[in-house]
Amino acid sequence: MRATLTAFAVALLGTAGFGDAATAQDAPCVNDAPNPYHLVNGWAHTPRAWAPTNNVYVDAKDDVWVMDRCDDKGCVNSANSPIWELSSDGKVMKNFGAGLFAFPHTVKPDAKGNIWAIDGDARGGKGDQVFKFSPEGKLLLTLGKAGQAGTGTDVFDRPTGIAFAPNGDIFISEGHAPGFGNSRIMKFDSNGKFIESFGHLGSGDGELKGPHVLAFDSQGRLFVADRSNSRVVIFDQDGKFVAAWKQFGRPSGIFIDRNDVLYVSDSESENAPGKDTNNPGCKRGIRVGSARTGKVDYYIPPPPVSDPKFPPPEGVAADSHGDIYAAAVPARSVYKYVRN
Repeated sequence: MRATLTAFAVALLGTAGFGDAATAQDAPCVNDAPNPYHLVNGWAHTPRAWAPTNNVYVDAKDDVWVMDRCDDKGCVNSANSPIWELSSDGKVMKNFGAGLFAFPHTVKPDAKGNIWAIDGDARGGKGDQVFKFSPEGKLLLTLGKAGQAGTGTDVFDRPTGIAFAPNGDIFISEGHAPGFGNSRIMKFDSNGKFIESFGHLGSGDGELKGPHVLAFDSQGRLFVADRSNSRVVIFDQDGKFVAAWKQFGRPSGIFIDRNDVLYVSDSESENAPGKDTNNPGCKRGIRVGSARTGKVDYYIPPPPVSDPKFPPPEGVAADSHGDIYAAAVPARSVYKYVRN
């Protein structure tokens, strides 16, 4: 009991001024919020069909960045490029990165327009690396060692997400399921020099299990999609635990806009005792709410799919108009939702 009260007190202190809902670590998953969005079909006009996509991001210009996995057999030995930049009306502006990736997982531009991309697994002598490209697509920097995983500070073990602090520091998560690896956050300066790491495999406060996506809010707090713990976890930039939220479901994707609207995609929740995806009482879909208070305002159910075995989208992002983009892996689709 004392441990529970202590954890609750830490969350209270860490989120002072953000409302009571921000501290409700045991709040139930919200399934009954209204859905004011509708699906827009055929918005993207790409020269080839999407390969499996799990990541989408919208930059400050409302351009849409997508990373797919080249073709049906993946990126190893593929001539296709996995990094895409599209306009909001679906016109392809850039497509690059051919020959570099084994398992594309995340693409995200920084404040200077440089493009960072994560290769999330080791295959064929490639992978387990993070690449930095110029806005034109020129490779500028590589972190990690090709095809080599480990626990050191110069390697990654199945890296997943990336986010940039207001001062330019770089935060990278690692430990993708099913092995979960280090399940930590690594922090670098803007030049890629290692600073520190925090978090480790576990389910307690400050612990992580398969962190999947990272995002910062306007207060500079780091939000982590702690997917295999079925929660959104919040840290300060020094790695101090602030709070854990379960009301947004089992997060595969997280996006926070300039107004601190929080978008969370849940692609895996199910009532399946004994399985990693077990999260009873929580529906899959996208939840939209507040990064300040933790309140869930909207719930968007999964889009229709051609095969009922296909899970809903993992990646989620939104533009300045509130339009939502969602990337699905087996369905090989990037969906767009607009307000009614």
